[in-house]
Amino acid sequence: MTDRIAALSALLPKASDNPRALIAIARHMIAAGDRVRAIALAEQVHAMTGGRGEAGITAAEILSDGVFSWHFLIPRDRQRNDAYEQALLRAIRPGCRVLEIGTGTGLLAMMAARAGATVVTCEADPTIASAARDVVAANGYADRITVVNKHSTDLDPTRDMGGLADILVSEIVSNDLLSEGVLAAHEHAVARLLAPNGVVIPLRGTIRVALARDLRDRAPRLGEVSGFDLGAFNRLAAPYEMIRVGMDQVALCSDPVDLFSFDFATAVPRKPERREFDIASQGGQVDGLVQWIALEMDRVGRYENRPESGTASCWGALLWRFPEPLETQAGELVKVGGAHERDRVRLWAAN
Repeated sequence: MTDRIAALSALLPKASDNPRALIAIARHMIAAGDRVRAIALAEQVHAMTGGRGEAGITAAEILSDGVFSWHFLIPRDRQRNDAYEQALLRAIRPGCRVLEIGTGTGLLAMMAARAGATVVTCEADPTIASAARDVVAANGYADRITVVNKHSTDLDPTRDMGGLADILVSEIVSNDLLSEGVLAAHEHAVARLLAPNGVVIPLRGTIRVALARDLRDRAPRLGEVSGFDLGAFNRLAAPYEMIRVGMDQVALCSDPVDLFSFDFATAVPRKPERREFDIASQGGQVDGLVQWIALEMDRVGRYENRPESGTASCWGALLWRFPEPLETQAGELVKVGGAHERDRVRLWAAN
């Protein structure tokens, strides 16, 4: 403990009944590098104030820092929830032990406990881990679920888990499938934390792509604004845009292609890959490549957020825009490329 944190801690008894004083100490704790104790103070203030007033709002700001909007969006995806729960129900047997990577709200852990498993779920973010413990307790599963505030690579299978897991479940899948580190986390967990012949959910993931036309009525990049040419600023734009699935924001202009598929049940590290290939256009204007994901939960269940499915998804698709739109004929081949670096995906026009 640093001298600054020790001095701040010494102030706590005098501030114990004063939400504004406690939140001020919490903010100084963050500046001093003790986020865990700052979070505990923010939780105390939030409970005292009900999130109201200046102190309550400041506590909410501290607690929400680093908690992304998708933490609230993902649990509302009923199709995704059902796909996971059905796979868990097919896999869980009496007395089995489940390890979940990435607790979030605790929803998947509670599904596993409801199906009869004993669950250890790990969450690296202390704010999320603390809130998940409260969710688990509020739903009556505190005796079946242990929330461990660690990254999965820091888990000790004996000390933290009580033994190797029979089932590994995770939902650390991003819009591009890979950028939340799902490959590295699964490779480590399968090698170190899962019993031989253990079950992995999801079993596989695939990145799917197709030629696409943007249906949104807006300019894709900056141009003339108020008499000024802002085009040079476009080099700072991200090379892809998120597309909300189920909102008719893009039209597919080709059949889908499976770009890369990944086995989540292997401990063998997957090497980066690159490929170029032709896609046959269905004709008309092509603005770029759209990318989405398909998950094989097990050998039966599947989840896919295909942009034209008409069903909303908690995951967005990604539109990788070509430098200029292409006018194509039906059957015309468009050369494109794709690569992944284990935790990142890139797509491009290769013509």
